[in-house]
Amino acid sequence: QVQLVESGGGSVQAGGSLRLSCAASGRTSSEFVMGWFRQAPGKEREFVIAMSWSTNTTRYTESVKGRFTISRDNVKDAVYLQLGNLKTEDTAVYYCAAGGLLSRSTSLYDYWGQGTQVTVSA
Repeated sequence: QVQLVESGGGSVQAGGSLRLSCAASGRTSSEFVMGWFRQAPGKEREFVIAMSWSTNTTRYTESVKGRFTISRDNVKDAVYLQLGNLKTEDTAVYYCAAGGLLSRSTSLYDYWGQGTQVTVSA
């Protein structure tokens, strides 16, 4: 089992940047596909980006292409989501997740963090 704790959320103006962190404990995050999802008020949780380090493959939703990147620190066993050129529609609670397959589906991720709020103002 792995425990995930996100941090780094906050409020930022449109065009700004944030870096979200996801600290893993228990089993190492390198054993899993690590992904980020988000959920805006009144909407379903949606896929943002995920990476398989075993295959060096990244998958992302089109709306964040060129703006968001995922990375990890092997020493700290942490995964990061760099958010750039933020837009008001990026406002949501962002969740870190760990799973066995590189997928956009929430159902294929077994472990979830508690979420961190990102608010983007115009």
